[in-house]
Amino acid sequence: MAAKKEKKLTRRLVVWGGCLAILALIILALLPKPQPADFATIEKAPLQVTLDEEGETRVRDRFMVSAPHAGRVLRIELEPGDPVIAEETVLATFQPSDPVLLDARSRAEAQARVQAARAAVGRAEAGLESARAELRFSDAELGRYRKLAAENIISKERLEQAELERDMRLKAVNAADFSARASTYDLEVARASLVEARSEQAQPHGEPIAIRSPVSGTVLRRLRESEAVVPAGEPLLEVADPQRMEIVSDMLSTDAVRVKQGQRVLVERWGGERALQAVVRRVEPYGFTKISALGVEEQRVNVVMDFEDSREAWDALGDGYRVEVRIVIWEQDDIAQVPTSSLFRVDDGWAAYVVEAGVAQLREIEIGQRNGLYAQILSGLDSGQTVIVHPSDAIADGVKVEQRGS
Repeated sequence: MAAKKEKKLTRRLVVWGGCLAILALIILALLPKPQPADFATIEKAPLQVTLDEEGETRVRDRFMVSAPHAGRVLRIELEPGDPVIAEETVLATFQPSDPVLLDARSRAEAQARVQAARAAVGRAEAGLESARAELRFSDAELGRYRKLAAENIISKERLEQAELERDMRLKAVNAADFSARASTYDLEVARASLVEARSEQAQPHGEPIAIRSPVSGTVLRRLRESEAVVPAGEPLLEVADPQRMEIVSDMLSTDAVRVKQGQRVLVERWGGERALQAVVRRVEPYGFTKISALGVEEQRVNVVMDFEDSREAWDALGDGYRVEVRIVIWEQDDIAQVPTSSLFRVDDGWAAYVVEAGVAQLREIEIGQRNGLYAQILSGLDSGQTVIVHPSDAIADGVKVEQRGS
């Protein structure tokens, strides 16, 4: 009897154990499984906010050499890229057409053009002297600021501003010098056009005119090569100084309002091994309409930048080359930042899911500056915490989560 009772008890225990095991399996099957997700850790690192846009290089001062008046231009041997020297290199030889008698009105107009050209030369020379005087003043002022900075009387930023103003004055002197040379060239053209044709002085052909380069540099384009009869004002050559190169980028007007003079620029994807350094010189005040590739009308503004690197660093770049510019509008080191892919809107603020003990916790946060990848954390998150990147609809506050692929 005892053996039978023991067997019966054992059988019951086995049955009850099996039932409990099945019940445990059912409970485990009904329990929610952790949702797989991608995690990221909050870290402190440098953060940089930039405006990215395409741009192109261009020479700052270019000169279009044209025929002074109707006649025959001889074959032009110069080719694009050939060096030229101001007032020495003969760009083209021009054989004027037969002289004609000038009436009183035509002679007066030609003389007036010569006088106007002389006045333009005087105005350009006065502008050059004014620019040189401002440069001398900037040099003296910069010397004073350097002494004050050495004694810690003024800030480093004020000294850098004085150095920038001095550089701008130097560039203004160079521009005024080029303007004075161009005015002198215009005066020569006006004098060449003043031909007093008298019947006793009339000859079958006028004296050949050697058109010389108005600036030292290189030939950018040759618009006329073969000998031909051309009208007055026919473009022949385009010359410029390749040392005076700049970058121009047409940006959306909503972005251009955030760009300031003196901001740092990174020039990338220009063909070289490293990014070049540049600085914003000017944001043009005039906007224009441009049709995008999608057919949308956009208001654009030209932003002009100067290279900061030496000429040797960007020597391979020429006029009209494509580049990509990144204008740095804000940057700071050691910033707690969160991936923007982990952020989402909650009412009027921002939020993210923080992982604590394998559970997603909704956390409202405040962010500051941000770029396309990261955002500055002002409050709500601390360094070292883990957040969920690209949270799906299955993730909510209190849901268990696990690292995807673990």
